[in-house]
Formats: sequence, structure tokens, C-alpha cells
Amino acid sequence: MAGWNTHDIPDQSGRTAVVTGANSGLGYITARELARKGARVVLACRSETRGREAVDRLGVEVPGAEVELGRLDLGDLSSVREFAASLPYERIDLLVNNAGVMALPYGTTADGFETQFGTNHLGHFALTGLLLPTLLDTPGARIVTVSSMMHLLGNLDPRDLNSELRYRRWIAYGRSKTANLLFTHELARRLDAAGADVVAAAAHPGYAATNLQTAGVRAEGRRAAERLVEIGNRIVAQSAEAGALPTLYAATAPGVRPDSFTGPSVAMWRGAPAPSPRARWTRDDKASRGLWAASERLTGVSYDALKV
Repeated sequence: MAGWNTHDIPDQSGRTAVVTGANSGLGYITARELARKGARVVLACRSETRGREAVDRLGVEVPGAEVELGRLDLGDLSSVREFAASLPYERIDLLVNNAGVMALPYGTTADGFETQFGTNHLGHFALTGLLLPTLLDTPGARIVTVSSMMHLLGNLDPRDLNSELRYRRWIAYGRSKTANLLFTHELARRLDAAGADVVAAAAHPGYAATNLQTAGVRAEGRRAAERLVEIGNRIVAQSAEAGALPTLYAATAPGVRPDSFTGPSVAMWRGAPAPSPRARWTRDDKASRGLWAASERLTGVSYDALKV
């Protein structure tokens, strides 16, 4: 992995990738670099306007890129179903579960779930399940879910998945990122048990400068806090381009192992992609099975091909 960068991405010609949250930040860069290497990329975006702008921008940066827009609101399960049903492809080689929200004031999704848990985990759980038949039919497919080093802030409370008893925005964010890792852990286990030729892995960007950090304070009109975050992004964070490298590595590098967690090499913060530390609770089989059962019940999406 030493010094791995976008030049090391293997040729992606003939492959189809779906990237959620691809209109900006890490998702846009991930989509752009996959397209640059020849992949057909679906930019799955909540805002059709911003998604169209991203498609146009990508077409300028990568002339001849094969990209298209799909509307996907992970906070609305009906939108997730509509998006999955709209994809016309017989193969999906890569699903990048990238989109997310961070440290927002308390709110709920269209289906009544706490916003961070509902968007960051449940929306991607449903999307992956709905696309699973196509992924299983695609030799060598991968599912990469983007977590965060902030998963270290908190384990899930199975009695309060939606943070209804007490809401603390950063703890809720950390729990949603723990859910991403528990989902990957259980998905990898079930894929292995089924003998499936699909790799489920996770990645995180470290501290990368994107608009994700400012969304929460901006939503509350906290201008001073927003300014401080912007300064931190400029001085301390690595670039979004560098932050996307762990995801691109997990998505394309040869030999990526199931349930691996790739992040920046220097203290989980910055640097080239490397195996990343993770909290021991993200490999807890009992917790991952419990979250899986709850996620199937809450979303109504059942992974029938992976029943164990």
C-alpha cells in the first residue's frame, strides 16, 4: 500500500460502479477517478440539480467519461426502492456506500428514523440489499461502505438505535459509523457462508476537508462555529482528494480482504491508504447479527440470498 495513489487504480473498463453521495466531496472524487479509469459510473445523488452539475463538471474534467445521474435520497426508503428499481444494468461491479450526514441537530428521516442512523446506515443497508441480486451475479463485485474514525465515539445501544432516549449529535454520528462497520462485518460473514464471489469491505477518509463538517453548524446558523470548522479544514485536514484514496483502494486494489478497514496511514488522520485500527465492538458477531435483524425489520428489506 505504501504510496498508493490514483495512478495505481487498475483499468476499470467494462465495469459498472454506483457511488452514493457523488455530487460533491469524497463521493465526487471517487466517481471521477473510477470514470477516469474507464468505469461506467452512476452518480447517486439526493439533489437532482447538484447531481446534474456534478455530471457536467465530471464530463469536463474527464472528457468521454461514461457517467449518468440517478436520484437517491437515503433518508427516504421509497426513494431507495425507486432508485434500485431504475437501474437497467445486468451487472454492478462496485457499490460505494459513501453518502452521509454528520452531527446534525436531532431530526428524523421520511420514515421516522433518527436522521444519522437512518441515512448513514439504514438507507445503505436497504440499497445494498435491493442491489444484492445483481451484485451476486457479477463476478468479482465489491461493496465498499464508508465509515469514519469517529466510530470510536460510541458503540450502538440496541435498545435505542434511534437515539430517542437521549440525543447527542456526535455520539449519534459515531454510532451510525459503528453501524457501517457492523454491517460490513456481518455482510462479509454472510457472503462467505453463501460462497459468494463478492467482497464487502469498509474504508474511512481520516480528517478530510469536505462540506460534511460544516453542514450541522450551518443548519443551526452557528456562523462562528462554521468559521472555526472552515479554518480547521484549511489548516489541519488533508485534501478531499487524499481522503478519497482509502475508498478507491478498497474499491479497486487487488487482494482487498472481506471485512477489511482501510484508512489513512498516519494515526487514522492522513496519509496513504493502510489497514486502519477499529474498535473491537465493530467485530462483535452478536452485535452485528442483532443490528442485521433490526435493519431488516426497520427497512423491510430482506437479504433472502444470504439467509443463514
